[in-house]
Amino acid sequence: MSIFDAVLIGITVIFIGISMMPKLRTNIWWRATVTPLASIIGSGFLIIAPLLAKVAGSYAVLAMLAIVLLAYAVGHVIRYNIRHSEKLETAGNGSAVLVAMARLADVSLSIAYVISVAFYIRLLASFALSLTPINSGLYEDILATVILLAIGTFGWVRGLRGLEVVETISVSIKLSIIAALLAGLFWHNFGTGIWSADLVADDGDIWLRLRMLGGMLLVVQGFETSRYLGQTYPADMRRKTMKWAQISTGIIYLAFVALIVPLLALLPAGGADETAIIGLTGRVTFVLPYLLVLAALMSQLSAGIADTVGAGGLLVEETGGRIVERAAYPALIFFAIILIWMFDIFEVISIASRTFAFYYLMQAAITAKVARDNRHFGQMIFALILMCVLGLIVIFAVPVE
Repeated sequence: MSIFDAVLIGITVIFIGISMMPKLRTNIWWRATVTPLASIIGSGFLIIAPLLAKVAGSYAVLAMLAIVLLAYAVGHVIRYNIRHSEKLETAGNGSAVLVAMARLADVSLSIAYVISVAFYIRLLASFALSLTPINSGLYEDILATVILLAIGTFGWVRGLRGLEVVETISVSIKLSIIAALLAGLFWHNFGTGIWSADLVADDGDIWLRLRMLGGMLLVVQGFETSRYLGQTYPADMRRKTMKWAQISTGIIYLAFVALIVPLLALLPAGGADETAIIGLTGRVTFVLPYLLVLAALMSQLSAGIADTVGAGGLLVEETGGRIVERAAYPALIFFAIILIWMFDIFEVISIASRTFAFYYLMQAAITAKVARDNRHFGQMIFALILMCVLGLIVIFAVPVE
């Protein structure tokens, strides 16, 4: 192991130590940020760069910027809804049309959350067993079930606070490794003097590329979880922490794609998977692949817990508080376990991709209606334009996950 490896390990340890300091870990603003942050930097972080190379070639960074900006636009309308329509929806004081739109949006999101939780944890189990002799589908299903049962039980016993503790630890580890990854890539590019590469996109017309980029919006999904933490955090805090989560993760995604470009030229054909990026980082330094394996595991765990938290809050809201948060988590986990054993979760995830996009479309529609009622015409026009974009994504996008 070289001095460079020791430095990257040191960066990881230092960042973990800082993020786990009691003052930060127990800070209410940080706790409100962790859930959307964990979900946004989920399973898509390591896969996004190879996918962009295949779809956009040398324009991968610009394509990533477009995805980040579109996601931020969706986050903007959800933040508007938290401020202007949330109370109307939850208290039932809004118009029948508004309440119906909100219910339709929430039903679609409930389906997407159940599938995504099952997907994240099943992927975690697959990744964890990939280097062992027992890496068959049966053992992966068993391990995923055990992990899901642990999450459901922990949520039942400890509630939101308990899940947030696990989530915070996994997010801290993941972000610390990402910091080391970015530092390692920067130093590697600085040492070689190579900051760009001519990446050749796969064959396909511009329409197909746009459809695929639309599907990649779901890679940065997760900011909407802030909408369903109203039982614990006030509206203004949720709006601000959602914005922080989106801005910080947007910067991370852009920096990662920009710094990894020189290595993407070395990708083998058909190498757009998590293990491809992990293998490529071995060209930077010995220790990075091992750190990224840990980061991948933490990504699945934190994203799965984040969507569990979001789904729990959604279920509490939809039942008018008749189901408490502690009971909501085991209920969600029960359906996720059924999905794992009855269906091929890697095929069903395409349904979640479209239902997430449909949920965003309905949120934009709610914004348009509430903005018109409040005579916020600039916001209404913005929401209508976003509805058109999201409608195209719902109908034509090629799902990424």
